[in-house]
Amino acid sequence: MLSRLLREHQAKQSERKELQERRRREAIAAATCVTEALVDHLNVGVAQAYVNQRKLDHEVKTLQIQAAQFAKQTGQWISMVENFNQALKEIGDVENWARSIEMDMRTIATALEYVYKGQLQPSTT
Repeated sequence: MLSRLLREHQAKQSERKELQERRRREAIAAATCVTEALVDHLNVGVAQAYVNQRKLDHEVKTLQIQAAQFAKQTGQWISMVENFNQALKEIGDVENWARSIEMDMRTIATALEYVYKGQLQPSTT
């Protein structure tokens, strides 16, 4: 009877050890699955962040190139406007010069007319 009780006790202990070992393996497997799922989830986020960073870097380079081109074009426009302003000033100067010449010519014409009329009057009287 004691030997039977001993064998039953040892059998139950063996079953408990196997059950405990199986549960331990299941717990380890579940922990591994959870860990892998968390790592995969984090890796997806990290991978997306990396992709976004590469896109941003590309956009920054494109924007820098476009900004440089815009600055160059703006400089050209400024130069054109300055040249246009200079041409307008020169036209204004020519216009003033022409007015001055016209006034001088009128003065000369008036003086010549006066002299001519003055020469005609004494000879007619």
